[in-house]
Amino acid sequence: MTVTFAQALQRNFLGHAPHWYKLLIIGCLVANPLLLVLAGPVVTSWAMLLEFIVTLTMALRCYPLQPGGLIALEAALLGLVTPAGIMQEIETGLPVILLLMFMVAGIYFLREMLVFTFTTLLVHIRSKTAVAFLFSVVGALLSAFLDALTVLAVMITVASGFYAVYHRVASGLSHRSHDHDFSADHGVMDTHRSDLDQFRAYLRNLMMHGAVGTTIGGVCTLVGEPQNLLIAKEAGWDFTRFALEMAPVTVPTVIAGLLTCVLVEKLRWFGYGERMPVAVREVLKAFDAEESSEMNAIHRQVIAVQAVVAVILIGALALHIAEVGVIGLMIIVLATAFTGVVEENRLGKAFEAALPFTALLVVFFVIVGMIHEQHLFRPFLHWVLALDARHQAIAMFGASGFLSTISDNVFVATIYISQIKDALVAGSLSREQFDVLAVAINTGTNILSIATPNGQAAFLFLLTSALAPLIRLSYFRMVWMAAPYLITMTSAAVFGVLYLL
Repeated sequence: MTVTFAQALQRNFLGHAPHWYKLLIIGCLVANPLLLVLAGPVVTSWAMLLEFIVTLTMALRCYPLQPGGLIALEAALLGLVTPAGIMQEIETGLPVILLLMFMVAGIYFLREMLVFTFTTLLVHIRSKTAVAFLFSVVGALLSAFLDALTVLAVMITVASGFYAVYHRVASGLSHRSHDHDFSADHGVMDTHRSDLDQFRAYLRNLMMHGAVGTTIGGVCTLVGEPQNLLIAKEAGWDFTRFALEMAPVTVPTVIAGLLTCVLVEKLRWFGYGERMPVAVREVLKAFDAEESSEMNAIHRQVIAVQAVVAVILIGALALHIAEVGVIGLMIIVLATAFTGVVEENRLGKAFEAALPFTALLVVFFVIVGMIHEQHLFRPFLHWVLALDARHQAIAMFGASGFLSTISDNVFVATIYISQIKDALVAGSLSREQFDVLAVAINTGTNILSIATPNGQAAFLFLLTSALAPLIRLSYFRMVWMAAPYLITMTSAAVFGVLYLL
Protein backbone atom coordinates (compact mmCIF):
# COMPACT_ATOMS: atom_id res chain seq x y z
CA MET A 1 0.00 0.00 0.00
CA THR A 2 1.44 3.34 -1.10
CA VAL A 3 1.42 6.08 1.50
CA THR A 4 1.65 9.68 0.32
CA PHE A 5 3.72 12.29 2.13
CA ALA A 6 0.53 14.03 3.32
CA GLN A 7 -0.85 10.75 4.71
CA ALA A 8 2.45 10.05 6.46
CA LEU A 9 2.42 13.53 7.98
CA GLN A 10 -1.16 13.06 9.16
CA ARG A 11 -0.26 9.74 10.82
CA ASN A 12 2.97 10.96 12.40
CA PHE A 13 1.70 14.27 13.75
CA LEU A 14 1.25 13.64 17.49
CA GLY A 15 1.52 9.90 16.91
CA HIS A 16 -1.43 7.86 18.22
CA ALA A 17 -3.33 10.81 19.67
CA PRO A 18 -7.06 10.88 18.78
CA HIS A 19 -7.85 12.41 15.41
CA TRP A 20 -10.12 15.07 16.94
CA TYR A 21 -7.30 16.09 19.29
CA LYS A 22 -4.88 16.53 16.39
CA LEU A 23 -7.41 18.74 14.60
CA LEU A 24 -7.99 20.74 17.78
CA ILE A 25 -4.26 21.46 18.21
CA ILE A 26 -3.89 22.44 14.55
CA GLY A 27 -6.97 24.66 14.80
CA CYS A 28 -5.57 26.39 17.89
CA LEU A 29 -2.20 26.97 16.25
CA VAL A 30 -3.91 28.52 13.22
CA ALA A 31 -6.42 30.58 15.24
CA ASN A 32 -3.95 32.10 17.72
CA PRO A 33 -2.29 34.55 15.28
CA LEU A 34 -5.72 35.66 14.07
CA LEU A 35 -6.89 36.13 17.65
CA LEU A 36 -3.79 38.23 18.37
CA VAL A 37 -4.69 40.60 15.53
CA LEU A 38 -8.40 40.77 16.38
CA ALA A 39 -8.40 40.73 20.20
CA GLY A 40 -4.91 41.68 21.31
CA PRO A 41 -2.16 39.97 23.32
CA VAL A 42 -3.97 39.61 26.67
CA VAL A 43 -6.97 37.72 25.27
CA THR A 44 -4.65 35.60 23.10
CA SER A 45 -2.49 34.78 26.12
CA TRP A 46 -5.52 33.63 28.12
CA ALA A 47 -6.61 31.49 25.17
CA MET A 48 -3.17 29.89 24.87
CA LEU A 49 -3.07 29.23 28.61
CA LEU A 50 -6.37 27.35 28.32
CA GLU A 51 -5.05 25.46 25.30
CA PHE A 52 -2.00 24.40 27.29
CA ILE A 53 -4.25 23.16 30.10
CA VAL A 54 -6.14 21.04 27.56
CA THR A 55 -2.84 19.35 26.58
CA LEU A 56 -2.33 18.46 30.25
CA THR A 57 -5.79 16.91 30.50
CA MET A 58 -4.86 14.62 27.58
CA ALA A 59 -1.60 13.49 29.20
CA LEU A 60 -2.44 9.76 29.07
CA ARG A 61 -3.42 9.85 25.38
CA CYS A 62 -0.62 12.14 24.22
CA TYR A 63 2.29 13.32 26.37
CA PRO A 64 1.93 17.12 26.80
CA LEU A 65 5.52 17.90 25.77
CA GLN A 66 4.76 17.92 22.04
CA PRO A 67 1.37 19.71 21.80
CA GLY A 68 2.21 21.95 24.75
CA GLY A 69 5.61 22.63 23.27
CA LEU A 70 4.05 23.73 19.97
CA ILE A 71 1.79 26.16 21.83
CA ALA A 72 4.73 27.50 23.83
CA LEU A 73 6.82 27.87 20.67
CA GLU A 74 4.01 29.81 19.01
CA ALA A 75 3.73 32.08 22.06
CA ALA A 76 7.41 32.96 21.65
CA LEU A 77 7.09 33.47 17.89
CA LEU A 78 4.08 35.77 18.38
CA GLY A 79 6.07 37.88 20.82
CA LEU A 80 3.87 37.09 23.82
CA VAL A 81 7.01 36.05 25.71
CA THR A 82 10.59 37.02 24.98
CA PRO A 83 13.63 34.70 25.00
CA ALA A 84 15.01 36.77 27.89
CA GLY A 85 11.79 36.23 29.81
CA ILE A 86 11.93 32.50 29.16
CA MET A 87 15.52 32.34 30.38
CA GLN A 88 14.63 34.29 33.50
CA GLU A 89 11.88 31.78 34.35
CA ILE A 90 14.25 28.87 33.74
CA GLU A 91 16.86 30.43 36.00
CA THR A 92 14.22 30.91 38.70
CA GLY A 93 13.14 27.30 38.32
CA LEU A 94 16.66 25.86 38.09
CA PRO A 95 16.50 24.33 41.60
CA VAL A 96 13.39 22.37 40.56
CA ILE A 97 15.03 21.29 37.30
CA LEU A 98 18.11 20.05 39.17
CA LEU A 99 15.82 18.29 41.64
CA LEU A 100 14.12 16.39 38.82
CA MET A 101 17.37 15.54 37.08
CA PHE A 102 19.29 14.27 40.11
CA MET A 103 17.01 13.69 43.10
CA VAL A 104 14.53 11.47 41.26
CA ALA A 105 17.44 9.48 39.84
CA GLY A 106 18.94 9.26 43.32
CA ILE A 107 15.71 7.75 44.67
CA TYR A 108 15.90 5.15 41.89
CA PHE A 109 19.12 3.82 43.42
CA LEU A 110 17.38 3.33 46.76
CA ARG A 111 14.54 1.27 45.33
CA GLU A 112 15.58 -2.16 46.70
CA MET A 113 15.51 -0.90 50.27
CA LEU A 114 12.26 1.02 49.74
CA VAL A 115 10.40 -1.85 48.07
CA PHE A 116 11.64 -4.32 50.70
CA THR A 117 10.55 -2.05 53.56
CA PHE A 118 7.13 -1.11 52.20
CA THR A 119 6.35 -4.64 50.97
CA THR A 120 6.96 -5.91 54.48
CA LEU A 121 4.63 -3.23 55.87
CA LEU A 122 1.85 -3.91 53.36
CA VAL A 123 2.01 -7.66 53.86
CA HIS A 124 1.69 -7.36 57.64
CA ILE A 125 -0.84 -4.50 57.81
CA ARG A 126 -4.16 -5.92 56.64
CA SER A 127 -6.35 -2.88 57.29
CA LYS A 128 -6.66 -0.77 54.13
CA THR A 129 -7.63 2.28 56.19
CA ALA A 130 -4.48 1.89 58.27
CA VAL A 131 -2.31 1.57 55.16
CA ALA A 132 -3.95 4.61 53.53
CA PHE A 133 -3.52 6.62 56.74
CA LEU A 134 0.12 5.50 56.89
CA PHE A 135 0.78 6.75 53.34
CA SER A 136 -0.92 10.05 54.10
CA VAL A 137 0.97 10.59 57.37
CA VAL A 138 4.31 9.52 55.90
CA GLY A 139 3.75 11.85 52.94
CA ALA A 140 2.89 14.71 55.29
CA LEU A 141 5.80 14.16 57.68
CA LEU A 142 8.40 13.71 54.97
CA SER A 143 7.12 16.69 52.97
CA ALA A 144 7.43 18.91 56.03
CA PHE A 145 11.19 18.48 55.78
CA LEU A 146 11.76 17.27 52.22
CA ASP A 147 10.56 18.53 48.87
CA ALA A 148 7.20 17.09 47.75
CA LEU A 149 8.67 15.89 44.44
CA THR A 150 11.29 13.89 46.33
CA VAL A 151 8.66 12.28 48.56
CA LEU A 152 6.40 11.48 45.60
CA ALA A 153 9.35 9.99 43.71
CA VAL A 154 9.82 7.60 46.64
CA MET A 155 6.15 6.62 46.57
CA ILE A 156 6.16 6.13 42.80
CA THR A 157 9.21 3.87 43.13
CA VAL A 158 7.48 1.81 45.83
CA ALA A 159 4.15 1.54 43.96
CA SER A 160 5.94 0.63 40.72
CA GLY A 161 7.75 -2.11 42.61
CA PHE A 162 4.48 -3.52 43.95
CA TYR A 163 2.88 -3.43 40.52
CA ALA A 164 5.88 -5.06 38.84
CA VAL A 165 5.94 -7.92 41.34
CA TYR A 166 2.29 -8.87 40.92
CA HIS A 167 2.11 -8.17 37.19
CA ARG A 168 5.12 -10.41 36.57
CA VAL A 169 3.42 -13.28 38.39
CA ALA A 170 0.00 -12.64 36.80
CA SER A 171 1.53 -12.40 33.32
CA GLY A 172 3.29 -15.70 33.86
CA LEU A 173 0.03 -17.39 34.81
CA SER A 174 -1.77 -15.88 31.81
CA HIS A 175 1.05 -16.99 29.50
CA ARG A 176 0.79 -20.54 30.78
CA SER A 177 -2.98 -20.54 30.25
CA HIS A 178 -2.44 -19.67 26.58
CA ASP A 179 -0.52 -22.94 26.17
CA HIS A 180 -3.71 -24.94 26.83
CA ASP A 181 -7.23 -24.71 25.50
CA PHE A 182 -9.22 -25.45 28.64
CA SER A 183 -12.23 -23.45 29.74
CA ALA A 184 -10.87 -23.41 33.29
CA ASP A 185 -7.83 -21.53 32.05
CA HIS A 186 -10.03 -18.73 30.76
CA GLY A 187 -11.58 -18.52 34.21
CA VAL A 188 -8.12 -18.20 35.68
CA MET A 189 -7.29 -15.42 33.21
CA ASP A 190 -10.50 -13.55 34.06
CA THR A 191 -9.77 -13.90 37.77
CA HIS A 192 -6.28 -12.49 37.39
CA ARG A 193 -7.56 -9.67 35.20
CA SER A 194 -10.13 -8.79 37.86
CA ASP A 195 -7.48 -8.94 40.57
CA LEU A 196 -5.17 -6.76 38.53
CA ASP A 197 -7.88 -4.14 37.99
CA GLN A 198 -8.67 -4.11 41.71
CA PHE A 199 -4.97 -3.90 42.57
CA ARG A 200 -4.63 -0.92 40.22
CA ALA A 201 -7.48 0.80 42.07
CA TYR A 202 -5.78 -0.03 45.38
CA LEU A 203 -2.53 1.56 44.23
CA ARG A 204 -4.42 4.58 42.87
CA ASN A 205 -5.90 5.08 46.32
CA LEU A 206 -2.50 4.93 48.02
CA MET A 207 -0.82 7.25 45.52
CA MET A 208 -3.54 9.89 45.84
CA HIS A 209 -3.47 9.69 49.64
CA GLY A 210 0.30 10.06 49.50
CA ALA A 211 0.21 12.89 46.96
CA VAL A 212 -2.29 14.90 48.98
CA GLY A 213 -0.25 14.05 52.07
CA THR A 214 2.69 15.92 50.55
CA THR A 215 0.46 19.00 50.43
CA ILE A 216 -0.75 18.50 54.00
CA GLY A 217 2.80 18.54 55.33
CA GLY A 218 4.37 20.75 52.69
CA VAL A 219 2.37 23.84 53.64
CA CYS A 220 3.52 23.75 57.27
CA THR A 221 7.27 24.39 57.18
CA LEU A 222 9.86 26.57 55.55
CA VAL A 223 11.33 23.77 53.41
CA GLY A 224 8.07 21.98 52.57
CA GLU A 225 7.41 23.65 49.20
CA PRO A 226 9.52 25.93 46.94
CA GLN A 227 7.16 28.90 47.38
CA ASN A 228 7.49 28.63 51.16
CA LEU A 229 11.15 29.60 50.85
CA LEU A 230 10.29 32.52 48.58
CA ILE A 231 7.59 33.83 50.92
CA ALA A 232 9.74 33.41 54.03
CA LYS A 233 12.60 35.25 52.36
CA GLU A 234 10.42 38.27 51.55
CA ALA A 235 8.82 38.21 55.00
CA GLY A 236 12.11 37.75 56.86
CA TRP A 237 10.92 34.59 58.69
CA ASP A 238 13.20 31.79 59.90
CA PHE A 239 12.14 28.13 60.21
CA THR A 240 10.45 28.52 63.62
CA ARG A 241 8.81 31.87 62.82
CA PHE A 242 7.41 30.50 59.58
CA ALA A 243 5.85 27.47 61.31
CA LEU A 244 4.31 29.67 64.04
CA GLU A 245 2.92 32.23 61.60
CA MET A 246 1.35 29.48 59.50
CA ALA A 247 0.02 27.41 62.42
CA PRO A 248 -3.42 29.11 62.79
CA VAL A 249 -4.27 27.93 59.26
CA THR A 250 -2.11 24.82 58.85
CA VAL A 251 -3.10 23.04 62.09
CA PRO A 252 -6.85 22.82 61.29
CA THR A 253 -5.95 22.02 57.67
CA VAL A 254 -3.72 19.08 58.65
CA ILE A 255 -6.42 17.72 60.97
CA ALA A 256 -9.06 18.04 58.25
CA GLY A 257 -6.82 16.33 55.67
CA LEU A 258 -6.01 13.33 57.87
CA LEU A 259 -9.65 12.91 58.92
CA THR A 260 -10.67 13.02 55.25
CA CYS A 261 -8.29 10.17 54.51
CA VAL A 262 -10.02 7.96 57.07
CA LEU A 263 -13.51 9.12 56.06
CA VAL A 264 -13.25 8.42 52.32
CA GLU A 265 -11.72 5.01 53.01
CA LYS A 266 -14.44 4.00 55.45
CA LEU A 267 -17.29 5.30 53.28
CA ARG A 268 -15.63 4.29 49.97
CA TRP A 269 -16.38 7.66 48.36
CA PHE A 270 -14.71 9.24 45.32
CA GLY A 271 -13.11 5.98 44.18
CA TYR A 272 -11.44 5.21 47.52
CA GLY A 273 -11.86 2.17 49.75
CA GLU A 274 -10.56 -0.49 47.34
CA ARG A 275 -9.02 -3.45 49.19
CA MET A 276 -6.00 -5.44 48.13
CA PRO A 277 -7.20 -8.70 46.49
CA VAL A 278 -6.40 -11.84 48.46
CA ALA A 279 -4.48 -13.29 45.51
CA VAL A 280 -2.33 -10.17 45.26
CA ARG A 281 -1.58 -10.23 48.97
CA GLU A 282 -0.53 -13.87 48.65
CA VAL A 283 1.76 -13.01 45.73
CA LEU A 284 3.37 -10.15 47.65
CA LYS A 285 3.66 -12.32 50.75
CA ALA A 286 5.33 -15.07 48.70
CA PHE A 287 7.63 -12.48 47.11
CA ASP A 288 8.54 -11.11 50.54
CA ALA A 289 9.27 -14.61 51.85
CA GLU A 290 11.29 -15.51 48.75
CA GLU A 291 13.30 -12.30 48.93
CA SER A 292 13.99 -12.89 52.62
CA SER A 293 15.06 -16.51 52.08
CA GLU A 294 17.29 -15.68 49.11
CA MET A 295 18.85 -12.64 50.72
CA ASN A 296 22.57 -13.22 50.95
CA ALA A 297 25.39 -11.05 52.22
CA ILE A 298 25.46 -9.04 48.96
CA HIS A 299 21.75 -8.23 49.11
CA ARG A 300 21.93 -7.32 52.78
CA GLN A 301 24.92 -5.08 52.12
CA VAL A 302 23.06 -3.28 49.30
CA ILE A 303 19.98 -2.66 51.48
CA ALA A 304 22.15 -1.56 54.42
CA VAL A 305 24.05 0.92 52.23
CA GLN A 306 20.81 2.28 50.76
CA ALA A 307 19.35 2.67 54.27
CA VAL A 308 22.41 4.65 55.41
CA VAL A 309 22.25 6.81 52.28
CA ALA A 310 18.52 7.43 52.92
CA VAL A 311 19.34 8.68 56.43
CA ILE A 312 22.02 10.97 54.96
CA LEU A 313 19.46 12.20 52.43
CA ILE A 314 16.89 13.07 55.09
CA GLY A 315 19.48 14.82 57.24
CA ALA A 316 20.91 16.81 54.33
CA LEU A 317 17.49 17.94 53.16
CA ALA A 318 16.22 18.76 56.64
CA LEU A 319 19.28 20.91 57.32
CA HIS A 320 19.17 22.31 53.79
CA ILE A 321 22.96 22.07 53.44
CA ALA A 322 22.70 22.61 49.67
CA GLU A 323 20.18 22.87 46.85
CA VAL A 324 18.00 19.77 46.64
CA GLY A 325 19.32 18.81 43.19
CA VAL A 326 22.93 18.96 44.38
CA ILE A 327 22.03 16.73 47.33
CA GLY A 328 20.44 14.35 44.82
CA LEU A 329 23.70 14.16 42.88
CA MET A 330 25.48 13.32 46.13
CA ILE A 331 22.97 10.52 46.73
CA ILE A 332 23.60 9.10 43.26
CA VAL A 333 27.35 9.04 43.87
CA LEU A 334 27.07 7.43 47.32
CA ALA A 335 24.37 4.90 46.45
CA THR A 336 26.11 3.67 43.29
CA ALA A 337 29.71 3.74 44.48
CA PHE A 338 29.03 1.33 47.35
CA THR A 339 26.60 -0.99 45.55
CA GLY A 340 28.61 -1.74 42.41
CA VAL A 341 26.54 0.26 39.91
CA VAL A 342 29.34 1.64 37.77
CA GLU A 343 28.26 0.89 34.18
CA GLU A 344 26.96 3.82 32.14
CA ASN A 345 23.93 1.95 30.81
CA ARG A 346 22.81 1.05 34.36
CA LEU A 347 23.19 4.66 35.42
CA GLY A 348 21.24 5.90 32.41
CA LYS A 349 18.07 3.99 33.33
CA ALA A 350 17.69 6.07 36.47
CA PHE A 351 17.26 9.25 34.43
CA GLU A 352 14.65 7.92 32.00
CA ALA A 353 11.62 8.58 34.22
CA ALA A 354 12.33 12.20 35.12
CA LEU A 355 13.83 13.74 31.98
CA PRO A 356 10.60 13.85 29.90
CA PHE A 357 8.92 15.68 32.77
CA THR A 358 11.95 17.97 33.09
CA ALA A 359 11.55 18.94 29.45
CA LEU A 360 7.82 19.49 29.99
CA LEU A 361 8.59 21.70 32.99
CA VAL A 362 10.81 23.94 30.84
CA VAL A 363 7.93 24.24 28.36
CA PHE A 364 5.73 25.16 31.29
CA PHE A 365 8.17 27.93 32.18
CA VAL A 366 7.57 29.41 28.73
CA ILE A 367 3.84 29.61 29.49
CA VAL A 368 4.61 31.08 32.91
CA GLY A 369 6.82 33.67 31.23
CA MET A 370 3.93 34.58 28.94
CA ILE A 371 1.65 35.02 31.97
CA HIS A 372 4.27 37.22 33.59
CA GLU A 373 5.02 39.44 30.61
CA GLN A 374 1.35 39.91 29.71
CA HIS A 375 0.42 40.68 33.35
CA LEU A 376 -2.52 38.28 33.26
CA PHE A 377 -2.85 38.16 37.05
CA ARG A 378 -2.47 41.89 37.77
CA PRO A 379 -6.24 42.66 37.80
CA PHE A 380 -6.73 40.08 40.57
CA LEU A 381 -4.09 41.74 42.72
CA HIS A 382 -5.49 45.23 42.23
CA TRP A 383 -8.93 43.97 43.18
CA VAL A 384 -7.63 42.38 46.39
CA LEU A 385 -5.66 45.44 47.52
CA ALA A 386 -8.71 47.65 46.90
CA LEU A 387 -10.69 45.78 49.58
CA ASP A 388 -10.79 46.77 53.24
CA ALA A 389 -8.25 45.13 55.55
CA ARG A 390 -10.78 42.69 57.04
CA HIS A 391 -11.55 41.07 53.70
CA GLN A 392 -8.09 41.26 52.11
CA ALA A 393 -6.81 37.99 53.63
CA ILE A 394 -9.68 35.78 52.47
CA ALA A 395 -9.72 37.48 49.07
CA MET A 396 -5.98 36.92 48.70
CA PHE A 397 -6.42 33.31 49.76
CA GLY A 398 -9.11 32.77 47.14
CA ALA A 399 -7.44 34.72 44.33
CA SER A 400 -4.02 33.12 44.74
CA GLY A 401 -5.61 29.69 45.16
CA PHE A 402 -7.83 30.02 42.09
CA LEU A 403 -4.93 31.11 39.91
CA SER A 404 -2.85 28.25 41.28
CA THR A 405 -5.38 25.77 39.91
CA ILE A 406 -4.67 26.93 36.35
CA SER A 407 -1.03 27.95 36.69
CA ASP A 408 2.06 27.02 38.66
CA ASN A 409 1.60 27.75 42.38
CA VAL A 410 5.25 28.73 42.79
CA PHE A 411 4.85 31.37 40.10
CA VAL A 412 1.61 32.70 41.59
CA ALA A 413 3.16 32.94 45.05
CA THR A 414 6.25 34.67 43.67
CA ILE A 415 4.20 37.32 41.87
CA TYR A 416 1.83 38.01 44.76
CA ILE A 417 4.42 38.13 47.55
CA SER A 418 6.56 40.54 45.55
CA GLN A 419 3.53 42.76 44.92
CA ILE A 420 2.49 42.96 48.58
CA LYS A 421 6.14 43.51 49.56
CA ASP A 422 6.14 46.53 47.23
CA ALA A 423 2.90 47.71 48.88
CA LEU A 424 4.53 47.31 52.32
CA VAL A 425 7.57 49.33 51.27
CA ALA A 426 5.31 51.99 49.77
CA GLY A 427 3.37 52.27 53.04
CA SER A 428 0.08 50.92 51.60
CA LEU A 429 0.16 47.96 54.02
CA SER A 430 1.05 47.68 57.69
CA ARG A 431 3.55 45.04 58.78
CA GLU A 432 0.81 43.12 60.59
CA GLN A 433 -1.42 43.04 57.51
CA PHE A 434 1.55 42.03 55.35
CA ASP A 435 2.16 39.00 57.57
CA VAL A 436 -1.51 38.03 57.36
CA LEU A 437 -1.51 38.32 53.56
CA ALA A 438 1.73 36.32 53.33
CA VAL A 439 0.08 33.48 55.25
CA ALA A 440 -2.99 33.72 53.00
CA ILE A 441 -0.84 33.53 49.86
CA ASN A 442 1.11 30.54 51.12
CA THR A 443 -1.95 28.55 52.19
CA GLY A 444 -3.95 29.53 49.10
CA THR A 445 -1.25 28.49 46.64
CA ASN A 446 -0.53 25.26 48.52
CA ILE A 447 -4.00 24.00 49.40
CA LEU A 448 -6.31 25.13 46.60
CA SER A 449 -3.77 24.04 43.99
CA ILE A 450 -4.67 20.38 44.63
CA ALA A 451 -7.87 21.01 42.66
CA THR A 452 -6.03 20.18 39.41
CA PRO A 453 -2.67 18.65 38.49
CA ASN A 454 -1.71 21.98 36.89
CA GLY A 455 -1.10 23.81 40.13
CA GLN A 456 1.34 21.48 41.87
CA ALA A 457 4.49 20.15 40.26
CA ALA A 458 4.21 17.02 42.41
CA PHE A 459 0.72 16.23 41.07
CA LEU A 460 1.80 16.89 37.50
CA PHE A 461 4.85 14.70 38.05
CA LEU A 462 2.60 11.84 39.21
CA LEU A 463 0.18 12.33 36.31
CA THR A 464 2.95 12.20 33.69
CA SER A 465 4.96 9.42 35.38
CA ALA A 466 5.28 5.92 33.96
CA LEU A 467 3.15 4.66 36.85
CA ALA A 468 0.02 6.71 35.99
CA PRO A 469 -1.06 4.69 32.91
CA LEU A 470 -0.31 1.41 34.73
CA ILE A 471 -2.72 2.23 37.54
CA ARG A 472 -5.14 4.07 35.20
CA LEU A 473 -4.71 7.45 36.89
CA SER A 474 -6.00 10.03 34.41
CA TYR A 475 -6.27 13.82 34.70
CA PHE A 476 -9.98 13.86 35.50
CA ARG A 477 -9.76 10.87 37.83
CA MET A 478 -7.06 12.72 39.76
CA VAL A 479 -9.31 15.80 39.95
CA TRP A 480 -12.23 13.65 41.17
CA MET A 481 -10.17 11.86 43.82
CA ALA A 482 -8.66 15.11 45.08
CA ALA A 483 -12.13 16.70 45.42
CA PRO A 484 -12.97 15.52 48.98
CA TYR A 485 -9.59 16.73 50.23
CA LEU A 486 -10.09 20.03 48.42
CA ILE A 487 -13.47 20.57 50.08
CA THR A 488 -12.47 19.71 53.64
CA MET A 489 -8.99 21.27 53.64
CA THR A 490 -10.20 24.46 51.98
CA SER A 491 -13.02 24.77 54.50
CA ALA A 492 -10.57 24.33 57.37
CA ALA A 493 -8.15 26.84 55.84
CA VAL A 494 -10.90 29.42 55.29
CA PHE A 495 -11.91 29.01 58.94
CA GLY A 496 -8.30 29.61 59.98
CA VAL A 497 -7.90 32.66 57.74
CA LEU A 498 -11.18 34.24 58.89
CA TYR A 499 -11.15 33.51 62.61
CA LEU A 500 -7.68 32.45 63.78
CA LEU A 501 -5.26 34.78 61.97
